[in-house]
Amino acid sequence: MSQYTDHVDQISALCERQGQAWRAINPEHAARLRAQNRFHTGLDIARHTARIMREDMAAYDADPANYTQSLGCWHGFIGQQKAISIKKHFGSLKGRYLYLSGWMVAALRSEFGPLPDQSMHEKTAVPMLIEELYTFLKQADAWELNHHFRDLAQARADGDEVAARKAQSRIDNFETHVIPIIADIDAGFGNEEATYLLAKKMIEAGACAIQIENQVSDVKQCGHQDGKVTVPHASFLAKINAVRYAFLELGVDDGIIVARTDSLGAGLTQEIAVSQAPGDLGDQYNSYLDGDVISDPSEINASDVVIKQNDKLVKVKRLSSGLYEFKKGTGEDRVVLDCITSLQNGADLLWIETSTPNVAHIGGMVDRIRAEVPDAKLVYNNSPSFNWTLNFRQQVYDAWQADGRDVAAYDRADLMSQAYDDTELAAVADEWTQNFQRDAAQKAGVFHHLITLPTYHTAALSTDRLARHYFSDEGMLAYVRDVQRVEIRDGIATVKHQDMAGSNIGDDHKEFFSRENALKAGGSHNTMNQFG
Repeated sequence: MSQYTDHVDQISALCERQGQAWRAINPEHAARLRAQNRFHTGLDIARHTARIMREDMAAYDADPANYTQSLGCWHGFIGQQKAISIKKHFGSLKGRYLYLSGWMVAALRSEFGPLPDQSMHEKTAVPMLIEELYTFLKQADAWELNHHFRDLAQARADGDEVAARKAQSRIDNFETHVIPIIADIDAGFGNEEATYLLAKKMIEAGACAIQIENQVSDVKQCGHQDGKVTVPHASFLAKINAVRYAFLELGVDDGIIVARTDSLGAGLTQEIAVSQAPGDLGDQYNSYLDGDVISDPSEINASDVVIKQNDKLVKVKRLSSGLYEFKKGTGEDRVVLDCITSLQNGADLLWIETSTPNVAHIGGMVDRIRAEVPDAKLVYNNSPSFNWTLNFRQQVYDAWQADGRDVAAYDRADLMSQAYDDTELAAVADEWTQNFQRDAAQKAGVFHHLITLPTYHTAALSTDRLARHYFSDEGMLAYVRDVQRVEIRDGIATVKHQDMAGSNIGDDHKEFFSRENALKAGGSHNTMNQFG
């Protein structure tokens, strides 16, 4: 017996006990409402989606072919349409998530207007977007189920038992659009207490996975920009602990923490780590600081900082800003230390911010990490900040050159040129790009692939195309040909925008509440009927 049928039976019994006072209540209608609103709170969502992610992580450990993917969203409608499209094209949302990017919140959701990715936007905008995304995903459930229920009612009215069984099966086996969101908390927006408070708001809104980075909160930079400043491990681990306590306080015991390291591109730190003994974490962090060995106290000036490195006194290089520099070429070693330390102290997944998408480079770091933590898994940023075309053409060029192939026909520095688009090198580069996620999952420990900012770019691209043609002599043809006709022929739900916004759901509710007195919008004069 289906859950829907169970609800019908349970509500029928309840109505019977209430007698005449509840005579207007139709148990099937009430059961429909229950089915269309499965999740009542953000914590219900967080617990449900955390279980999904844990199951997916176990599936990946068993077979790296089971990697997962997501796309970044900056509005609930965009997240909803992604989920609807994935389900339409692939039949299931298994292994597909959404990503909430701090970059896009800053650029598109701040009351200050567009901002760079420097944690200057309102921290409350992050949980508000999580809540908005889940509001739209829940509405997608109600929208799809409403169609199934209408099909069931119509089949019953027609006496078509086969169609009725099909509609009932779609209801009984319905897969929710409520999928995991990996949510970016930046560097925590303050100290560990501030991190804990914001994490709670994010979890209460529905977040099952929180990504936090090891930068200094008040000088945080986008991972693909210069000027990044990291914190000693003790400070970062305190924030990981804060997020874990937030999950546990709210009863989301399976909550996932993604520990991100920006050390590969960060050459600065704001503070010297506290060290209690040689070889401890503080000592290891300080061992990467750049400086000059001194042998005499006279070499020390009033504002100099001196530490011991490998039994030698070292005057640490300090900028006029007060920041300290790391030794050149130590980024990868610091990344490995960051990752091992995070996993051994409460993190579940890793995020290594790189400057290029290179499987061999990522895999080399992961091999070192897995020597200490064998089940280490990554979330990887397939960032639009990379020039993917140029990067992969150059990787192919370098591989061919190393193999002794003649590459004289190509200018490595100009491989982005359209002149190379129809060449063998370009075709191989596109093949490497297509296989990147699969290869990184199987060879470099990447459990989850995401694109942080895709909808920022797709919104701009589609708007540019429409504006270019609409405001020319093409006028309305531009919209009809490039938008509406494509929607109709590709079966895009938004072509019936009234229905997508909930018009049919509202009509059915009015009929539940007012019965034959309902004033409905979906009559014969509704222009939505033109779309069949």
